[in-house]
Amino acid sequence: MNQDVRTVVDGIGPRLRSLRTSRGHTLTAVSSATGISLSTLSRLESGQRRATLELLLPLAGAYGVSLDELVGGPRTGDPRVNMRTTRHRGATVISLTEKASGIGAFKYILPAVKRPATPTPQAHDGYEWLYVLSGRLRLVLGATELSLGAGEAAEFDTRVPHWMGNAGQDAVEFLALFGPQGEKAHVRARPSDPRPRPEPS
Repeated sequence: MNQDVRTVVDGIGPRLRSLRTSRGHTLTAVSSATGISLSTLSRLESGQRRATLELLLPLAGAYGVSLDELVGGPRTGDPRVNMRTTRHRGATVISLTEKASGIGAFKYILPAVKRPATPTPQAHDGYEWLYVLSGRLRLVLGATELSLGAGEAAEFDTRVPHWMGNAGQDAVEFLALFGPQGEKAHVRARPSDPRPRPEPS
């Protein structure tokens, strides 16, 4: 097995775990959706079980990605991002990154609602950063509830039970960066000065 193939194979487990946690799924939920046993899913994610086509195909369907995206196949040299659109708990989710591991970027569109939804907070490993593009986003984070408008941002540890929905009756659009536990988004407060600094005298 050459090094490129070995790298892809060794990375399948972490990619599967990252995809599952980024979508807020439990192993039990994925097992129910795919028919794959809990023990097999756990061994796949830990690298103790070699992935086969029979296992990867239903997982790709459950996560709404292609087989190439699921296993992290080598890129073809085309710099364009193949934006994948999925539906998750009534929201339209557009993946803005090709990588299934590391920090992923997503655009969420929550449809207009006639009455506020009942929050159903969930927790999972990871760290999330949100930026509201339009509308008002209702964010329930533990015992705290916030209403974020366009241009506002929030970041939080996703091990804290959280839920997002409409704060008003209009559709809401927001961007989300999701990363593994302990990996936060680093936001620069102001741009670096491109001018050379004077040499000390």
